[in-house]
Amino acid sequence: MKKIFLLSLCFSMLGFAVQAQRYAIIDSKYILEKLTDYKEAQKKLDLFSEQWQQEIDQKQAAMDKMYKDYDAEQVMLSDVLKKKREDELYNKEKELRDLQKKHFGFEGDLFKKRQELIKPIQDRVYTAVQKLALDKQYDFILDKSEGITVIFADPKLDRSDDVLRNLGVK
Repeated sequence: MKKIFLLSLCFSMLGFAVQAQRYAIIDSKYILEKLTDYKEAQKKLDLFSEQWQQEIDQKQAAMDKMYKDYDAEQVMLSDVLKKKREDELYNKEKELRDLQKKHFGFEGDLFKKRQELIKPIQDRVYTAVQKLALDKQYDFILDKSEGITVIFADPKLDRSDDVLRNLGVK
């Protein structure tokens, strides 16, 4: 009798535990790679990136030539001409750094293009994940593509306010 009671108690607790937290795992990288519009957007993004990198490489080659010419002629130049050429080199170097920052820096052209081309696709995937979570009543959906990341969490499980109350913050 005692064994039956313990066994039924274990099964009921197991059923409660399974019911308490339902979760799923997805691989967003795998999902995105299966979408043709994502592949096309990624190709466009790569093309822009390649063009910008070629532009930077050309300017870098021109600057390297200027440095080489300056080194070769430095001995024959007067102090005034040396200073002028050094200023030119400094300005060219600054232009190159600014161009790199403009294309590849934080919130640069590449970032903006990625936002324009890829973010709408990622938003569609996120919406599909949310729909799945609501339809299947998942509490959590984890993404395993870039380490474990919570993609969806049921807001009723958020205990941030409880932590704030414990810290004395209202």
